[in-house]
Amino acid sequence: MNTPMNEKQRILLCEDDESLGMLLREYLQAKNYDADLCLDGEAGYRAFCKNQYDMCVLDVMMPRKDGFQLAQEIRAVNPEMPIIFLTAKNLKEDLFEGFRIGADDYITKPFSMDELVFRMEAVLRRVRGLKTKDKTVYKLGQFTFDTKRSLLIRGDVTTKLTTKESELLTLLCKHINDVLQRELALKTIWIDDNYFNARSMDVYITKLRKLLKDDPSIEINNVHGKGYRLIVPQDSAEDQE
Repeated sequence: MNTPMNEKQRILLCEDDESLGMLLREYLQAKNYDADLCLDGEAGYRAFCKNQYDMCVLDVMMPRKDGFQLAQEIRAVNPEMPIIFLTAKNLKEDLFEGFRIGADDYITKPFSMDELVFRMEAVLRRVRGLKTKDKTVYKLGQFTFDTKRSLLIRGDVTTKLTTKESELLTLLCKHINDVLQRELALKTIWIDDNYFNARSMDVYITKLRKLLKDDPSIEINNVHGKGYRLIVPQDSAEDQE
């Protein structure tokens, strides 16, 4: 989610009622959003994998894949993607399910289009506020990693990382001692998770291991079928909190 503030925010809108969906898309476009409309959950997931979005607005009741399932698959790729659910249901169980999945907001039909835009703006402001607080310097055992300058520092030795080395190490640092999902890394850095990009990412993981090898307490482990885990000493991990 890297849209500059002076560009339109791109929205994935999934709504199986085509008439309502077209009205919502036109209204969002009139409010200076760039909105893509999908009429079922499977089409929504294909669009999400193909494009970069700032927010997903998902109808709960959709054919082929409902909004809850779609949201879980989206969050598996990008855990930080803002999601708002639209639903005709008013059952507490559905509301609880939406928030259990990690919804940022939940709007029950019928609703005014102004209300939807106000809620979207509130979520986007909150997300932007969290991003401005992102760490830019990480302590990794004997190393210090400056993400803004792409510098890896150990004592009096400073190494300038390439763009992709820096982006990949930054993602690993954001998931220290936890699993960085392969899909998330590929979609964030390489945009597409095809075979060739996956092999390219493996090469960059090997490069990062070589760069960090002078501190044996630092490891980048493969997690079979899932991704990678950056292991750092406990005191370094606590410094990131």
